[in-house]
Amino acid sequence: MLSLVQPCLFLFQALLLRDMNYFAVLNTGRKMPLLGLGTWKSQPGQVMVIWTHWSVNVWYRHIDCAAVYGNEAEIGAFVLVLHQILRRRRCVHHIQAVEQLDYLDLYLIHWPYAFRRGDVNFPRKEDGYHSVRRHPLQGDLGAMEKLVGKGLVRAIGLSNFNSQQIDDILSVATIKPAVLQVESHPYLSQEDLLGHCRDRGLVLTPDEPVVLDEPVIAALAQKYNKSPAQIILRWQTQRGVVTIPKSVTESLFDFTLEAEEMQTISALNKGWRYIVPMIEVSG
Repeated sequence: MLSLVQPCLFLFQALLLRDMNYFAVLNTGRKMPLLGLGTWKSQPGQVMVIWTHWSVNVWYRHIDCAAVYGNEAEIGAFVLVLHQILRRRRCVHHIQAVEQLDYLDLYLIHWPYAFRRGDVNFPRKEDGYHSVRRHPLQGDLGAMEKLVGKGLVRAIGLSNFNSQQIDDILSVATIKPAVLQVESHPYLSQEDLLGHCRDRGLVLTPDEPVVLDEPVIAALAQKYNKSPAQIILRWQTQRGVVTIPKSVTESLFDFTLEAEEMQTISALNKGWRYIVPMIEVSG
């Protein structure tokens, strides 16, 4: 006998599956889901819990990961078990590791600077500043472009680059980057950078959704019967920004914010950053 909650669950799953079918079109012509699964700050074991529930029910097509997150092996193992032959991941760290995969949809340069080599991901000096140096990225970019030529990577992207750094890369790139991943939320709307990316054919992706305790957002959440997080995520997707929350608890695409509401949320911009690495550049 079917449980009375099952029809509702099936409908809920259908809504989420529909959400997975909304895309941004990259400059390569390929589609990138506007909704993905973010794995930054997900502790070992936590990713498996999220995936066990959401990947089976929702079937994510877009997973954001990186070697520095420390959970790629867990993600890869679960994907391999779940799909048996599917071995795609969105972002890894070492070029040698890419060659062990079938292919990557998107391969990002994570930072415009180089950290000192070693066992520590973000080494710091005695004064607390990260130890980084200027690094000519043309060689890294060229190696990534070769991976595209081999069919191992379908698109190249950037992360934590500003507008000038984007233009510097574009001036030497043979294959144009398709995505920029940076911090972005209502307190840091990145409107200028978003426009800069649009003009140059890059899609913007926020590092991590930030939920804000704002009366404006709370009022919209009550109006649309959504959580504040869903309101912020919808604001991003309506701007054409790809979002990568750690989980999805309700549909994003069964409501639309009005133009005035979009402007009201954008007006919350204060230029505030939550991700402020202490970096002192040398070289």
